[in-house]
Amino acid sequence: MTAIESPPTHAWPISLDDVEAARARIAPFLSPTPFREHPQLAQLVGHDIRVFVKHENHQPTCSFKIRNGLSFMTALTAEERRRGVVAASTGNHGQGIAYGAKLVGSTATICVPGGNNPGKNAAMRALGATVVEEGRDYDESVNVMLRIAGVEERVVAHSTNDRRIVAGAATMTLEILEQCPDIEALVIATGGGSQAVGAMTVARSRAPHVEVFGVQAAGASAIHDSWHAHERLTTPRADTFAEGVATRTTYDLTFPALQQGLAGFVTVTDAEIAESLRVILSTTHNLVEGSGAMGFAALPKLVDRLEGKKVGIVFCGGNIDVGMLERILRREI
Repeated sequence: MTAIESPPTHAWPISLDDVEAARARIAPFLSPTPFREHPQLAQLVGHDIRVFVKHENHQPTCSFKIRNGLSFMTALTAEERRRGVVAASTGNHGQGIAYGAKLVGSTATICVPGGNNPGKNAAMRALGATVVEEGRDYDESVNVMLRIAGVEERVVAHSTNDRRIVAGAATMTLEILEQCPDIEALVIATGGGSQAVGAMTVARSRAPHVEVFGVQAAGASAIHDSWHAHERLTTPRADTFAEGVATRTTYDLTFPALQQGLAGFVTVTDAEIAESLRVILSTTHNLVEGSGAMGFAALPKLVDRLEGKKVGIVFCGGNIDVGMLERILRREI
């Protein structure tokens, strides 16, 4: 791991006003997703923990990132919409941006790594996006995004380093607190941090008693390791089948808030994610991708902090590749 320079740690990236404005912009296009208690999941965890699930896998693009994409696209000026946008993604952010671009009459180019989830690529193209496959992982696709932005003068829609993106993600927690005001903790998968920082922003203003915990894939643990080291780190690889969280670095906009606000941060292995996915499918009959299974996978590692509490997890995405799902069901992972 290599240390990188840290920005000032006192800044919080968005306010509750930003979140309320984002919700007003996206409300005409999205309905609230369910927040349901799942007693079977709770029984498997034990320790008198009640488990509630935010079903973002029920969104039109099967991912919470449609909130981010719509928040971003609806905030653009007419001139910015005319120029079009470019984003880097492993698929869910790209689908959210493409969905929003189509709604507002703009265009989107999405940069994805080579060998990216083919189903996600097909979904982005079906929404009208141009998909550019280049780079070995998400972080290299970011460089492709920046190159295209410079050449084509497109607006950059960064999946993490943009206040409009984070504000969109935060609308999820506004809904959770309205659906279950006495929720006590949220356990959230972290790739860039928009979902977790959004949750903490809302909780700070609306429900200070709510603790937010982060969970990262053990094979892509740069933010987790940075949080525990109190120093921003980057890793040479992101080795996880959960492509939605396969990042190798921290991000200027979100890391200071994650460092300040998370109540705890754990990692889960790919084997643990795969087992969580199988349990979720068999008990709730919901299909999730790797990142969508990580909240439940993390609960056994947090029981000392969550015992006796009402805990929310997020099925943040359901866009798993069919071939990968087959491998998981055959217990090859």
